[in-house]
Amino acid sequence: MLDAALTQQLSQYLGMLREPIELVAALGDDAKSIETRELLTTIAGLSDKVTARFDGSDARIPSFTIAATARPEAAVRFAGLPMGHEFTSLVLALLWAGGHPPKVSDEALDQIAALDGPLDFEMYFSLSCHNCPDVVQALTLIALRNPKAHVTLIEGGTYQAEVEERGVMAVPATFLNDAMWASGKISLEEILTKLDSGADAKAAAKLAEKAPFEVLVVGGGPAGASAAIYTARKGFSTGIAAERMGGQVQDTMGIENFISVPYTEGPKLAAALDAHIQEYAIDTMPLLRAEKLIPAKELGGYSEVVFSNGASLKARSVILTTGARWRNLGVPGEEQYKTKGVAYCPHCDGPLFKGKRVAVIGGGNSGVEAAIDLANIVGHVTLIEFDAKLRADQVLVDKLRSFRNVDIFTSARTTEVTGDGEKVNGLTYKDRDSGEERHVELEGVFVQIGLVPNTEWLKDSGLALSPRGEIEIDVKGATNLPGVFAAGDATTVPYKQIIIAMGEGSKAALSAFDYLIRNEAPQEIAEAAQAA
Repeated sequence: MLDAALTQQLSQYLGMLREPIELVAALGDDAKSIETRELLTTIAGLSDKVTARFDGSDARIPSFTIAATARPEAAVRFAGLPMGHEFTSLVLALLWAGGHPPKVSDEALDQIAALDGPLDFEMYFSLSCHNCPDVVQALTLIALRNPKAHVTLIEGGTYQAEVEERGVMAVPATFLNDAMWASGKISLEEILTKLDSGADAKAAAKLAEKAPFEVLVVGGGPAGASAAIYTARKGFSTGIAAERMGGQVQDTMGIENFISVPYTEGPKLAAALDAHIQEYAIDTMPLLRAEKLIPAKELGGYSEVVFSNGASLKARSVILTTGARWRNLGVPGEEQYKTKGVAYCPHCDGPLFKGKRVAVIGGGNSGVEAAIDLANIVGHVTLIEFDAKLRADQVLVDKLRSFRNVDIFTSARTTEVTGDGEKVNGLTYKDRDSGEERHVELEGVFVQIGLVPNTEWLKDSGLALSPRGEIEIDVKGATNLPGVFAAGDATTVPYKQIIIAMGEGSKAALSAFDYLIRNEAPQEIAEAAQAA
């Protein structure tokens, strides 16, 4: 079940257990049950603090629970094998059940312990989903820290009939007390905020206590991380306020053009960015969605950023790195059938369409890569591109054309996603050359048509935006507002690439440094700094 390297690695981790744990499995005679027994037997054989039993009675077969022997009421259940992207989740579940402390703030642990129940979570994941581990691990921690929370983590490929019966067409999919509760990636902090009705007020009160920053970075992707690190290294008090740390990188799978790193994956890069940020005295503030920018009234003065929870932060210099998000098709049926056949992440949701017919909209690199990945999983892929030819790199186009289960239509404009009221059953496109409309019967539509900058909240701020909504910047990353700089995919800089965003973030930080040393703080700020 595990190769020698994984077995050795797991053995080292299990040496960190502080107290005994017990694995209890409900198994049958099927192949998955045999694999589950083999895995649990291997785990139990690697540590004298782990025991395994195979007399469980859960209705889902195969499944198994992990719990501290002394606290069996606080347990997490896996239905199916947590391998692939979820192997790390399995390791963490073993460690946390065995008393190894999680890398989570005491405040978050206190919130978990205070949750009232009953909380019966069922969460569906796929082994190729890079967004699922965060949700799996967050719910695992809640289950192991609060006996009122019962969590079952279900591998969708093993329970395909259940997935179809419950209408799950996108992962991660989280049910609470038998009702759909969250679709898509959601962090531990977001889960606790949803469960705790007073969380926003508490967060706002905490922000109100913060003194003005010298530099406030809004956005936590590659551009924001590099900007914050550069200004912190200059000795400036720096804060990062972001709706989601890591930004869109969290949704990126294979990265092969990050110079000096032949291959990495988005979540790994995001984790590395976060680890680098933690090396400096940077105040990181997640789950903050900016809603308004109030520019400074004088050079060297502070601007103010207002957030959706009602709180605001002030800074003498602001660096905007809010990034971009996937562009919607904007056609009838798309919104209605989101998570019901319309998807945006082929790695996450592709396995749910095994053997079925799907479409990919978009002929750039993202679209062609998605079609290639899906062609190895689904029954048939139809790729639809508005332009007269595919715009992806030729090496990708050649690989796509090598698949026999792929049809490619260019000069085609998608006009509607159709469905039966419950899920997608096809799409309609118009041939731009002949004017003819055609309908394709299928069960899934993956949209890959580019990005939209996250700048709507800036429209009434006086900040100059391009017709496409991008923040207009000069060669130094400066905007038209003194003390406000910008970097990354939210700006007019050409070529939206991770490595370019990082360089632009560093450039904006150096420009902010230059601005701050050339413009003294107003008297009230200077006096407050001296008093401190």
